[in-house]
Amino acid sequence: MRVFINAAPVDLPPGTNVRGALLVHDPALADRAAAGTALVTDARGIEVSLDAPLAAGSILRVLGRARRGPQETDADA
Repeated sequence: MRVFINAAPVDLPPGTNVRGALLVHDPALADRAAAGTALVTDARGIEVSLDAPLAAGSILRVLGRARRGPQETDADA
């Protein structure tokens, strides 16, 4: 089945989950998503679980998450 990750087509076996798709597309991106430093959303911008199964034609977007240092607060921004 074909899915799209950040607009790139990726061919996968049926039943592959989000984590598996990211591993095929870009293992480093999969590591970032697993570590919580990247956010995975569907085509509507809704966050999806790495364990969510995919269907043919699924569209995923992977976005970097901003990280604050330990001393920063909202008042510092």
